[in-house]
Amino acid sequence: MSYPVELDGARISSWASRAVDELNRQRADINALNVFPVPDADTGSNMAHTMSAALAEAQKLEDGAPAEKVAEALAKGSIRGARGNSGVVLSQVLRGLAQSASAGQVNGETIANALQMAVQYVDRAIADPVEGTVVTVLRAAATAASSAQPDLYQVVLAARDAARTALENTPSQLDVLREAGVVDAGGAGLVVLLDALYSEVTGEEATVSSISNEAMDTSHSVPGDLEIMFYFRGDVGALEEALHPLGDSLVIARASDTEGRVHIHSLQAGEVIETAFARGEVSDLRLEILPQGPRTSAPRRIIVAVTPPGSLSHLYEQAGATVVAPGEHVVAEILGLIRESEADEIVLLPNGLLDNRALVAIEKATAAFEQQIMLLPTVRLVSGIAALAMHDPQQPLATASYTMSEAAGEMRTAVVTEAERAALTQAGPCSRGDLIAHSHGDIVAIGDTVSDATILCCKRLLESGGELVTLLVHPDFVEQFDKETLRDTLGVDVVFYPADGLNVRAEIGVE
Repeated sequence: MSYPVELDGARISSWASRAVDELNRQRADINALNVFPVPDADTGSNMAHTMSAALAEAQKLEDGAPAEKVAEALAKGSIRGARGNSGVVLSQVLRGLAQSASAGQVNGETIANALQMAVQYVDRAIADPVEGTVVTVLRAAATAASSAQPDLYQVVLAARDAARTALENTPSQLDVLREAGVVDAGGAGLVVLLDALYSEVTGEEATVSSISNEAMDTSHSVPGDLEIMFYFRGDVGALEEALHPLGDSLVIARASDTEGRVHIHSLQAGEVIETAFARGEVSDLRLEILPQGPRTSAPRRIIVAVTPPGSLSHLYEQAGATVVAPGEHVVAEILGLIRESEADEIVLLPNGLLDNRALVAIEKATAAFEQQIMLLPTVRLVSGIAALAMHDPQQPLATASYTMSEAAGEMRTAVVTEAERAALTQAGPCSRGDLIAHSHGDIVAIGDTVSDATILCCKRLLESGGELVTLLVHPDFVEQFDKETLRDTLGVDVVFYPADGLNVRAEIGVE
């Protein structure tokens, strides 16, 4: 069977009409899925209204309007008519289509590019994106479309199938969906759109997705947050920054950097509205009471750091870590702490104080826990500090751990110890009792004092570049160092910590 290689303006309008019909037909089922971020039972209605507003704008065009004009009208209508969080997301999908279609044709490559652009727009629009929602479904569709053969049919088929699979998996990513036994409502609406697009390309009638339509008690009579929506003209970036602390579910569908549709849930509606009017022109203001109900929050995460007791423990605790002292029972203490914390996610910083056997024991034991654990390659206490400094609790566990691991791995480290015997080393001959600096198995500096060996080592490590030196120095040798002289001598910023409990004379980190 042959399929069209591209969609003209009439077929794009026809797809929009199909989507409106399907969203209206499945509106009640999609509404019944609506438990996130609040169970307000209106996602289906909001998406149907938003798509209807888009279609109405496109129908103002003359017959035979080109594809790029129809796509532009759909985007314009959806942004102005968007309702609810899901409607705003839908408007960004249509905005992606309009941008991609601006070259004048809508083929497979155009659709794939449109979905990728939509992901970027939605990521920018949603202040705090949550996985297991329409965001996840959209990203899966975009990835599959970009990997498919570039003809229109293959791209649309791949996007639709990937979206359906991602939708089915949303309960595994979001506790509130799993507890309610439903898939994500916004994701279900997006699948309806892609089903309609598939029908437009193939001529086949759309099949209703397997959506649970169990009725839920979602009465709006219970007071809760207000849903506030309005169209804004002004500095959109500045408005987003000002609104962020005033509520949640903040989504801004940008028509440009100076106007867009704003959506937020807040208990401070008056302040939200005053903030918006103070920063620009507000129109089409709508408020709706949202019911109280289950909400999800970011998984609770703790960072466990193996750290000697004393000043280093205090330093790590100040930076937000939970510390465990090394010792004979360290594995049991770490496992007990993880269980008792009831945290969903754990990041472990071994800091070179756990051997491979202990790490294996921890990983095997935590496999039986209902908690995610990430073991980071922090080989020194200084690399643990570098990793901890890069932790972003707002990022997903894997992303945050990757960034922290990268920071630890990029730090060049060394330790200063006392030579136990005379030897000929890479840095020259040393006598017993000399202070030697080791870096990754090599002796890179020799000095008469801890400060001499440390400075020589820092200079050697800085030959490869660097902007910051972190020094942990045993309290018995702190008096050998003058921090101002250190900065002048090395020519970079120096962070200096007296570190009781250190089993070496000094630890050095260069980054």
